[in-house]
Amino acid sequence: MHYALQTVNCELKTMLLPNIPLPFNFLDIIVKGLIVGILCSAPMGPVGVLCVQRTLNKGRWYGFVTGIGATASDFLYAVITGFGMSFVMDFIDNPQYKFYLQIFGSVLLFCFGYYCFRSDPRKKVHTSKKKQKGTLLHNFVTAFIVTFSNPLIIFLFMATFAQFAFIVPEYPWKMSLGYLSIVGGALLWWYGLTWLIDKVRMYFSMNSIVLINRIIGTIVMVFSFAIFIGTVFNLFSIY
Repeated sequence: MHYALQTVNCELKTMLLPNIPLPFNFLDIIVKGLIVGILCSAPMGPVGVLCVQRTLNKGRWYGFVTGIGATASDFLYAVITGFGMSFVMDFIDNPQYKFYLQIFGSVLLFCFGYYCFRSDPRKKVHTSKKKQKGTLLHNFVTAFIVTFSNPLIIFLFMATFAQFAFIVPEYPWKMSLGYLSIVGGALLWWYGLTWLIDKVRMYFSMNSIVLINRIIGTIVMVFSFAIFIGTVFNLFSIY
């Protein structure tokens, strides 16, 4: 009787989930996606400054909609990067090449963190003479255009995808979950940033943007260095 129930249970799983390998760690791809989304959104570039300005001058939701526009652009670049890297999976799946690719990703992340630490986004501040807030849609579209006009984000996606072994083209549903997690991580960052700025607006200045960049740059450099050491000495691996 017990054997018969196990057989029926296995048949039901096969019928309901025919192409999904079991077990599958959903949490793994979700956590990776959230981290990638936050890492690629956190640096205070032109759109970050724009988000801060709009939060201070127009209100929190205008700033958050600006972040949503940036997230939409980042999502497209993430898909483009993942689609491109899926064509070289034979190269990526090779253990030796994967090792060098993760080393490259760590170095690229460290360089990005250093650039973030040294950059001064105040020089790129755009002051508009218009006093109108504009519609939320207008704020979304302009943020999307500003972000989409900077395709260098692809290199950051390449570095994070390589380091986290994010590309799994044989499981498109898993990649879809990963992309949605990237969006979730980015939105989490923009929501948290605009909430914080709105709460401390009386004490927040443009100099604070530089401080944020230095904190983020330091975190990225420490993180990438730890990943580099772990990869070189085989202390851990991310699959």
